[in-house]
Amino acid sequence: MTQINIGISKKGRKAITEALKVLLADTYTLYLQTHNFHWNVTGPRFRELHLMFEEQYNELWLAVDDIAERIRTLDEPAPGTYKAFAKLTNIKDTEGYPSAEEMIDLLTVGNEQVVKTCRKVLKVASEEDDESTLSLASDRMGVHEKAAWMLRALNK
Repeated sequence: MTQINIGISKKGRKAITEALKVLLADTYTLYLQTHNFHWNVTGPRFRELHLMFEEQYNELWLAVDDIAERIRTLDEPAPGTYKAFAKLTNIKDTEGYPSAEEMIDLLTVGNEQVVKTCRKVLKVASEEDDESTLSLASDRMGVHEKAAWMLRALNK
């Protein structure tokens, strides 16, 4: 097999993929949290939140694949275990079964964290002129900013 030659140095690809691995871990952790809350939400807003959380976890599930495939495209292995994600993620695990309002707050914070992680990816990708990763991170950032806004609006 020929060596990768896409105009980004090996060192540059490594820096980008290290940032993307954190984005992957944050996204997967948020996916798990959102799916958990979808299953376990209760209360008078059950249907509304159950459906909203389902929309969000389905979107996150697709994003996980896009991020992992970008890492592979840059010729690095993508993490794929709970242990690896737990080590990399910035999102705290949830204990027990929070109230619906707490779920909304936790998912808001989780989405905002992914936005911050995207900003770090953007910085590294920009330094390496990696337009594909810039596009991916920018798109992800927009999705999570909108999700956080919608979640915040529920608890006002």
